Amino acid sequence: MQRAAMQLWSRTLLAAATTAVAALALSTGAFAANPSHGLSAFGELKYPAGFQHFEYVNPDAPKGGRMSMIGTAGLPTFDSLNGFILKGDAAQGLEYVYDTLMTRADDEPDAVYGLVAQSAELADDRKSVTFKLRPEARFADGSPVTAADVVFSFEALKEKGHPLYRFGLRDVAKAEALDPQTVRYEFEGDRLRDLPLFVATLPILPKSFYDQQPFDETWLKKPLGSGPYEVADFKAGTFIAYRRRADYWGWELPVNRGRYNFNELRYEYYRDRTAELQNLLNGTFDLREEFTSVDWATAYNVPAVKDGRILRLTLPDAQPSGAQGFMLNTRRDKFKDKRVRKALDYAFNFEWSNKNLFYELYLRTASYFENSDMKAEGKPSSDELALLEPFRKSLDPAVFEEVYTPPVSSGQGQDRKLLREASRLLTEAGWTLKDGKRINADGRQLDIEFLIFSPSFERIINPYIENLRLLGIEGKIRLVDSAQYERRTKSFDFDVTTRRYVLRLTPGVEMKNYWGSSTRDVDGSLNLAGIADPVIDALIDNALAAGSRDELVTATRAIDRVLRAGHYWVPHWYKASHNVATWDKFSWPETKPKYDRGIIETWWYDKEKAAKLSER
Repeated sequence: MQRAAMQLWSRTLLAAATTAVAALALSTGAFAANPSHGLSAFGELKYPAGFQHFEYVNPDAPKGGRMSMIGTAGLPTFDSLNGFILKGDAAQGLEYVYDTLMTRADDEPDAVYGLVAQSAELADDRKSVTFKLRPEARFADGSPVTAADVVFSFEALKEKGHPLYRFGLRDVAKAEALDPQTVRYEFEGDRLRDLPLFVATLPILPKSFYDQQPFDETWLKKPLGSGPYEVADFKAGTFIAYRRRADYWGWELPVNRGRYNFNELRYEYYRDRTAELQNLLNGTFDLREEFTSVDWATAYNVPAVKDGRILRLTLPDAQPSGAQGFMLNTRRDKFKDKRVRKALDYAFNFEWSNKNLFYELYLRTASYFENSDMKAEGKPSSDELALLEPFRKSLDPAVFEEVYTPPVSSGQGQDRKLLREASRLLTEAGWTLKDGKRINADGRQLDIEFLIFSPSFERIINPYIENLRLLGIEGKIRLVDSAQYERRTKSFDFDVTTRRYVLRLTPGVEMKNYWGSSTRDVDGSLNLAGIADPVIDALIDNALAAGSRDELVTATRAIDRVLRAGHYWVPHWYKASHNVATWDKFSWPETKPKYDRGIIETWWYDKEKAAKLSER
């Protein structure tokens, strides 16, 4: 899916999809139909009414300067400034143009506090939530932000927005403007936990702008928002720059003090990662997160790093590390048998790759909830069994045993023991070895195409292909341009591709987008593996209905067991940190937000450091 849609969606989902609902938190954790300054999924809010600023910011941070960067890893181009639809490749950073009713606290797992909305009131039956807007809220053209704009935004996103929005809003029955500063959302169904915070974090779009601009088309017109930045300049596919708005209406709000300190945010686009790195090292731009282990280990051995002009930072990441791997498209007949999919896992030699390609910087991913307490371990607990037992007849018996973990190789190039097991599984699934080729009953050879858009992954896939060749499988790499890659992944036109999903600490309805039957055939969904299992659907519903974190953890562990037993992917690797290289011209608070990098929102341009840097 396109980057900006993902970024906007991640913000909407509190770091990666929908946010959990809103307990208007009391010390008892109970819900109450009283106006509150914030919403939280479980338990009480960290920050009380009347708080002055988040603890992880410097409220006196100086304003000014520029941060130029390569953003999160993604496709190296853009052709649209509309980040809310499936069409096109939208620019990075558009989320900073738009305000939301409430905004996330990055030191809490699932809490938001009033931004455009000064309060939220959740009904006793949780079937509705009412937001009271601040009358001073304004769009960048000076026009007021009203309840009518909130209603318009909801209706446009639900009817014409990216499938991620449409799906997440499915159980939101309607939004109604009760008066110019009051909007009420009504919900239906019995899976209500996620919905109030989800609607609280939807972008607010100006209805007047879209009266003149088609919502469901790509365009390169500068968008109108009510957020802290506006588009200043851009060249499609090359760069986009955002200007900090001096006239932004919300600078003195507690949720904004100490945040968004740069006068300019600039995203640079390169089609080649080597060119990205070289342009960072020669000072063309300021900051880059490094996603390639070999470059982090070897490519920064340059004078600017040695003398401290460029800093290499490792920022801890307390969020679930997510699920990265080779996604196996089970819509293809050759991947329908789970034994074939499991054999492909046995053929991937992570230990060799980690030693020879990754400088042993990574750990092997085993779980869809890696680096979190939601990861399944050992045999199912009694609470997990209570969820799984009703489906025992439909489940692989392995679900009730030790949870599946990827095999561990000897670390040699070809581990014969693991390859023998892979061969056995393939033969058992009807793919026999004849004249060195793995063929089925129709005499067709098993072949696998890996779809990529960057050559940087070839060094990882090629050794894997060699192992597949030893099994009689023909493997090949299909390197396409970014636009074609987007089209093909959105329409599921691939055998195998790589994707990383990062789940938030309180996962909700986004799980249906990753693994739910209802999204299997929805273009643009994140269900790349084509999972359609009624047991997983039921377990996701259990997770969505969880009334406590313990119940949520139990449900996600059960989901993890069933997914891992299904072998829908060949899991990759993870590290619980961000590797960031930056020129030494910035400063940051002593406390990093626990659940975010905090770079754009909490760092600031340091004039003294910049002056010293220019003197070196």
